[in-house]
Amino acid sequence: MASILIIDDEPGITAAFGKFFRQHGGHAVVQSHTGEDGIAAWRRVRPDLTLLDVRLPDMSGFEVLDQLRAEAPVIIMITAHGDVPTAVRALQAGAENFLTKPVDLPLLQLAAERGIEKAQLRRLNRFIAQSRGASSSVVLGSSPQMRELASQIAVLAASDRTTGLILGESGTGKGAVAEQIHAASPRAQRPFVDVNCGSLTADSFDAELFGVQHGLNGDPARVGRIEVADGGTLFLDEVGDLDSHLQPKLTRVLEGKGFRRVGGTDDITANVRVLAASSRDLPGEVSAKRFREDLYYRLAVMTVVLPPLRARPRDDLIVLVGHLLQSVAHEVPGAPVRVADEAFEHLLRYPWPGNIRELRNVLERALLLARGRDAISAEFLPAEVRGATGAQVEYHAPRSLSDVERAHIDRVLRAHNQNRTRAAKELGISRATLIKKIRRYHLTPDDRD
Repeated sequence: MASILIIDDEPGITAAFGKFFRQHGGHAVVQSHTGEDGIAAWRRVRPDLTLLDVRLPDMSGFEVLDQLRAEAPVIIMITAHGDVPTAVRALQAGAENFLTKPVDLPLLQLAAERGIEKAQLRRLNRFIAQSRGASSSVVLGSSPQMRELASQIAVLAASDRTTGLILGESGTGKGAVAEQIHAASPRAQRPFVDVNCGSLTADSFDAELFGVQHGLNGDPARVGRIEVADGGTLFLDEVGDLDSHLQPKLTRVLEGKGFRRVGGTDDITANVRVLAASSRDLPGEVSAKRFREDLYYRLAVMTVVLPPLRARPRDDLIVLVGHLLQSVAHEVPGAPVRVADEAFEHLLRYPWPGNIRELRNVLERALLLARGRDAISAEFLPAEVRGATGAQVEYHAPRSLSDVERAHIDRVLRAHNQNRTRAAKELGISRATLIKKIRRYHLTPDDRD
């Protein structure tokens, strides 16, 4: 589901388009009938796609586009007075597409789908760029599954107040993803405060989260983690380990009700965004009555599930090994930055029950042992890694033939630095056929030789 803003001075058109998009895709639709209201709505909603009429009562659609251009909106311009010069002007001004009234609805749907896809890719790229500096060893990869996961994380990061729940086995990088979400959010300049829920007891819960009022039993005043995180993000790690007697207190906090420091009488509120993580099967814990249902639904407004390494496509695992190798090599002087082919095969066949944490530890150990060598060979890997058969890590990712073709063409283009002539020769197709497939799969936005 995407968000769509329709700016048109004819209420009948905005209503018809709104009904169409709600019925075909379940999209959220916002309608405006003047340029000024449309600009305000865009900045309030920041929609994935905007349909913009060229002629509005208070200003032209081009003036609206000009005021929003710096924020890189995806806009389809629509007019009842279409001509070639106007269409060219719209595209040069930054519009994604140009349609004339009466609009052919199947054509509108196709243009909208392309525009929404472009908006999602832009959001993903912004997230990757913003999170590049975060202290994280999480690399998702470029497979369709991981791209979808990255898109979910990007959406959660952009949703300033949405509570998020990150699920996954131990070592899959849940804490690092939480840091990435914070770093790519509007709260990035405010604190990121983590709390290990498994370590909280009935005695420590209130003091840790809410703080202690000055003078209580002679103890010094203490600010709780919620107040420290004011304006930022409160990360509740391993929330599934929270004692059942403490879960109602956390539920009350998530309901937005104020709290008091231990020994205090003043109600305190804090503007925090809550992220939580668990390696437990929380829906199963809810069914078994070990985790409060109301607390689960408070946390799981948006859920992100991180797959274990054994369930990740081989290409994504190769990227992850390369990233971790470069990261750890900086900490080991004289260590190689290459893995021998045989050793790499062992790394790819091993199931990694400890996930990213175990992989990083194995690479760090191998780098220490291989100092002074030009590559990490199999002899520097633990016996259990060398002995892995790969039988237990068979992974099938459902993919259509078009998905496979798209991925292969993308890899070949990258290998030839986007040179279409050389790529077509390797693929055994004509350059014209390759260009058609590039356009079909939206692989490159520009024309290159």
